[in-house]
Amino acid sequence: MIVSTTLQRLIDPVTSAKQTLGLMTLYDNYNFPFYVVHTLELPWKNNEKKISCIPTGEYNVVKRYSEKYGNHFHILNVPNRDYILIHAANYVNQLLGCIAVGDQHVDINKDGLRDVTNSKGILTKLNTFLPDKFVLCIK
Repeated sequence: MIVSTTLQRLIDPVTSAKQTLGLMTLYDNYNFPFYVVHTLELPWKNNEKKISCIPTGEYNVVKRYSEKYGNHFHILNVPNRDYILIHAANYVNQLLGCIAVGDQHVDINKDGLRDVTNSKGILTKLNTFLPDKFVLCIK
């Protein structure tokens, strides 16, 4: 059973102006790291809509379904923002403030930025591992 989820943002001075990379760790009821995925977000631009990652903090998250993203997650109560999702995407230009998940940070398209790989597969696993509601702590 997953008890907590933490997203640790990584500092990358080479690409920090264009993207934010991180690792999301799922912990079990013994506080043991159960599963780790790579994350991709927009850079920090003062929480501006559609061009910035969201602020650090604790957020309630719920499972959600839409035609566009299928089964994914909705991050609730983000200050001055709405519909911030955790969904499948490979490239930072596919994001409008949301969080993409994958199994590696790799420059897929050779544009000098790290992308995430196997995003759909990782999102499917997260939908299996995570409960309908959980708390995400972004550090």
